[in-house]
Amino acid sequence: MPETTSRPITLELSNVTVRFGGLLALNDVSFRVYENEIVGLIGPNGAGKTTAFNVACGFQKPTSGAVHFPASGHGALRPSQLAKAGVARTLQGVGLFPHLSVLENVMAGAQSRFGDGFFTSILGLPRGLRIERTLREEAFAQLEHLGIAKFAGALPGGIPYGIAKKVSLARALMSHPTLLMLDEPASGLDENELEEFARLITELRVSMSVLLVEHNMDFVMPLVHQLIVLNFGQVIATGAPNEISNDPGVLAAYLGVD
Repeated sequence: MPETTSRPITLELSNVTVRFGGLLALNDVSFRVYENEIVGLIGPNGAGKTTAFNVACGFQKPTSGAVHFPASGHGALRPSQLAKAGVARTLQGVGLFPHLSVLENVMAGAQSRFGDGFFTSILGLPRGLRIERTLREEAFAQLEHLGIAKFAGALPGGIPYGIAKKVSLARALMSHPTLLMLDEPASGLDENELEEFARLITELRVSMSVLLVEHNMDFVMPLVHQLIVLNFGQVIATGAPNEISNDPGVLAAYLGVD
């Protein structure tokens, strides 16, 4: 096991099995994500990565097994409970609200922190004005940090895809998560954008744990502390990238090496 095992556990899946009728999507899957650790969940198409991710997020109920968030003291969560429990997730695409500006999309990520006050601020009611000012300042600061503040007033349909991915990340960070779950963060990005995203994710581990599902091995390998490899719904390897890259089972299953 990696040396990070002495750290508090942020997320734990224990003996999770998921069946869809006669299809066994996950078979007794267990893994942990530790505090301030970047973990990659990888495997060939159909290996069960997305199902495991959805189980962790509460989008898919396991047939058996359990999900825990030990650091925050929570058990399995429903999607609506994630943000209040310190968990944020980005979608495989961008999932932005098309009729809100970039800045307003980022502000929406703080909804869990302000509850009804967020909606009163959007409606312009007096008791929400202070919240709105705070959110605008914080959201703009997020955009500045990501280097995309000049797009604050634009609508999602009018910005490049790589910028939209950063907006989605900024929105997730507005909930102040302790665990950030990224679904295919590298998809659709060019080489320069990949380098920038890798740098941003590396910075995030100072204040949170990161779990990412990703196909781009060149992106994942230098970025993560731990890799969890799935194949046919089972964990076939867990370890540091240098260990996984030389594992015969992983080479056969994921890279097609005999």
